[in-house]
Amino acid sequence: MRWIRYSQFEEDGFGLSAEDLMRALSDFFLQSGFQDPYGDYPYNPGTLDWLRDAIRQALENGLIPPEQYQKLSPEQIEALIDRMVEKLSESGYIAPPDEKKDPAAIRVETTDKALDFLGYKTLKDLIGGLGRASFGAHDTREMATGVEASGSSKPYEFGDTLNLDVNETLFHAVRRTGGMDELGYEDLHVHQSEYQSSCATVLMLDCSHSMILYGEDRFTPAKRVALALAHLIRTQYPGDSLRCVLFHDTAEELRMSDLARVQVGPYHTNTRDGLILAQRLLQQEKKDMKQIIMITDGKPSALTLESGEVYKNPFGLDPLVIARTLDEVSRCKRQGILINTFMLAQNWDLVEFVKKVTGLCRGKAYFTSPYTLGQYLLMDYMSRKTRTVH
Repeated sequence: MRWIRYSQFEEDGFGLSAEDLMRALSDFFLQSGFQDPYGDYPYNPGTLDWLRDAIRQALENGLIPPEQYQKLSPEQIEALIDRMVEKLSESGYIAPPDEKKDPAAIRVETTDKALDFLGYKTLKDLIGGLGRASFGAHDTREMATGVEASGSSKPYEFGDTLNLDVNETLFHAVRRTGGMDELGYEDLHVHQSEYQSSCATVLMLDCSHSMILYGEDRFTPAKRVALALAHLIRTQYPGDSLRCVLFHDTAEELRMSDLARVQVGPYHTNTRDGLILAQRLLQQEKKDMKQIIMITDGKPSALTLESGEVYKNPFGLDPLVIARTLDEVSRCKRQGILINTFMLAQNWDLVEFVKKVTGLCRGKAYFTSPYTLGQYLLMDYMSRKTRTVH
């Protein structure tokens, strides 16, 4: 735990800023899903008492030097925690608590600023070891006319941006007429710039129960990466869009503002429903490139039948489930939607299924782990700057 420098005990709590506190609480927030331990609805945030307990744990774990913390009386500790809650509220990380309610009943509502902070912190951690990177829009091999000249000039055509190449225009006029007496339409030349495309991305997150089985939490790293990807797009690729689909027994769109709070459940893996919903969302986006990024640790094990009943078979590769799921993969291919899959496990069933997906849509598959997921995903997203998606 990183210690915070301070001069003395002040009303603002040892000089701790709201950012210091958010850094200390970020992993706790993502792992707990902002849940009240006794709550039963995974999207609700925790109570005020829950937040106070989280701050108390951060203090005990070294948010301030232990020798100073041990000198505080219980009353001083409670006053310090109160001040930290106020700081989070004053800085815009949580909505102001309703002081008229019982603290055990007050729900802590996080703000977009808090989610941006979590995304920025994750992004900084994930790409910190990757070296320098140049962010920008997604470049392609095509050329267009624009304000920023990065290629040779071309004769002007109706509809081009009139970013006139004066030298080339005058040269053609002189060569055509032998002097500067006449400047014709055919002499006009404009600068070319690299055509930069926009990309619509749907992030499909597997929240089946296997994501937290066997003592390994695979879902928290997946949430971290999704937050980082959202921050990357919002700040570096403002023309792009990112939407999130959660798939389990069925599938549902998840608002990015709710992502940090969501937790896994005792669900199977209905990949087909996730792909159907992802396609529907991408059809609403008017972008040049469209892609699905799927993060999963298991093969498809559920299928929604025409009757609305969910058929489940967690054992092996069920022919019906796999066939229907691959039908949706083929439909993605016909629509020009690329599917990139990040596997958090390497069991035979999952590998065989992903091989078929990759073969059908010519996407990419990554065998990764919760510890390297972020670097692989973010490197792949940024590499779209130099590749044309067909």
